[in-house]
Amino acid sequence: MPSFDIVSQVDRQEVKNAVDQANKEVTNRYDFKGSDARIELAELALTVFADDEFKLGQVLDVLRGRMAKRNIDVRCIELGAVEKISGDKLKRPVTVKVGVPQEKGKQIQKLVKDAKLKVAASIQGDAIRISGAKKDDLQAAIQLVRGSVTDLPLQFTNFRD
Repeated sequence: MPSFDIVSQVDRQEVKNAVDQANKEVTNRYDFKGSDARIELAELALTVFADDEFKLGQVLDVLRGRMAKRNIDVRCIELGAVEKISGDKLKRPVTVKVGVPQEKGKQIQKLVKDAKLKVAASIQGDAIRISGAKKDDLQAAIQLVRGSVTDLPLQFTNFRD
């Protein structure tokens, strides 16, 4: 029976490269001279440091731009709350979301079921498997999910015939 998986994943090496490029740009920019603006990476958890709120926003803009240039969907980053550290310096945690959350998986499963397509959706950990009798039904399910889920970057992988 033909099937495919709906996943949300990010290439870790590309994230590392984007962070490295963003750090390089921040150190070379004139408006950041003498400031402690930087991005630290630990697995898929980033921490953005800056001297004030404006510079923090500028560093995040540089990071988003570099991620977009490296074909990383910027919808996969989730910003945390701004924290004050020593003196007037600020930091902001940024997490890179990987996998389809359980509640979003249930929404996608309900969406596919309510569309009355001749396919079955099942949640498999942090992925959703869609299976059906015909390839055309699967392609219709892909178009349905692609058009209705806009807040999470989804990939359609593991197509089996």
